[in-house]
Amino acid sequence: MNIFNRDQFDVAVAEWTNCCGDYKRIQSIIPTNYVFTFNSEQVEWLKNHNDYKEFCAEIGVFEGQLVVILCPLDANGGKLIVDGFPYSVLSMLDGDLRLVETEQYKVIKNAVLSKDLQRIDYDSDTYFPISNKPMLEQDVALDAIELWRNDGMTWFYRECTEFGGIRIFRKFYVPSEDLISAKPGLYKIVCSFGLKFSDVYQRVLPTLIFISFYQDLQNSGSIDTISNTYDWSQPCPPMCPINSNL
Repeated sequence: MNIFNRDQFDVAVAEWTNCCGDYKRIQSIIPTNYVFTFNSEQVEWLKNHNDYKEFCAEIGVFEGQLVVILCPLDANGGKLIVDGFPYSVLSMLDGDLRLVETEQYKVIKNAVLSKDLQRIDYDSDTYFPISNKPMLEQDVALDAIELWRNDGMTWFYRECTEFGGIRIFRKFYVPSEDLISAKPGLYKIVCSFGLKFSDVYQRVLPTLIFISFYQDLQNSGSIDTISNTYDWSQPCPPMCPINSNL
């Protein structure tokens, strides 16, 4: 498991901050078709340390490569002081990325037979699936990922040239459910950047999209909707909590 100590963490985060106003530097370290990958050991580490509904994904630069660093939060949403921080390097996928969304519909049929076995009543009702987890519709996720791949550098160029990089994300706050799943069989999570329009801020903002991979996704539970793609993370800036030091 890749781990930063506290000093390495601070250096990596500071290096990304230094890059944020330099478009050419950003262009050299962020291929928009690359992703982050977390293994089950890193996910388990976060599960054991994080005490909040969200965790923090800090962005850094290490040895000339972009990294995302897992930072647990305490029960009040503040950063926990830990000895080491797991991280993942932005890199090319080692194979195709399969997004899965299975919707299971429940059909209830009622039939009534008379005492002499003649059918006297029959009806059929279909119940549509309701998800009990914060899931992201697959088509929306695909659009966001493709928009990042095609227009991510254009987004960075505008942020660097018009705003000096001050609006570029330094970290993301991610719903804990995205990485800490109760379902068994998780062996890796792929994390991709995406772009999504914010009605509140009236501009396109980056997000992180987490895609989970299980040994057997179809038999991992009895929920109504099974998906391996989860909801939006919040970039900071602009979406920084009150207790954030940015």
